[in-house]
Amino acid sequence: MPSNQNLQGGKAFGLLKAQQREKLDEINKEFMEDQKYRDEEDLQEKLDSFKNKYAEFDLNDQGDIDMMGLKRMMEKLGVPKTHLEMKKMISEVTGGCSDTINYRDFVKMMLGKRSAVLKLVMMFEDKANEASGKPDGPPPKRDITTLP
Repeated sequence: MPSNQNLQGGKAFGLLKAQQREKLDEINKEFMEDQKYRDEEDLQEKLDSFKNKYAEFDLNDQGDIDMMGLKRMMEKLGVPKTHLEMKKMISEVTGGCSDTINYRDFVKMMLGKRSAVLKLVMMFEDKANEASGKPDGPPPKRDITTLP
């Protein structure tokens, strides 16, 4: 598809998301080749999971999670935070040098030994989702006699 073609709507959005995922895949590849993370268990699966989480909360589609993206993430996880708490979380992840969380910082935080608040919340969400015990498939059929 020629890049000078004027795309609109869903096609443009789909193309943008595909380009973002390619960039995230390139960064994941760097982490796979990095000696520091070689002995990490299930590294590829973790990186894929991080990529999907990151893409979900990158609201401005610029490749960074900003304050609003972080706010949405915390609310979705059921742990709403104040503006100051979120600023502190971003500062903790980025080392105070940015107002947004880029993907490299996000992955370093998730793979790192430090227990950043955001990392703890994300890990809690994963454990909660695994232990939810929700049945797969459609609900069982019920008749009128079983209704309350």
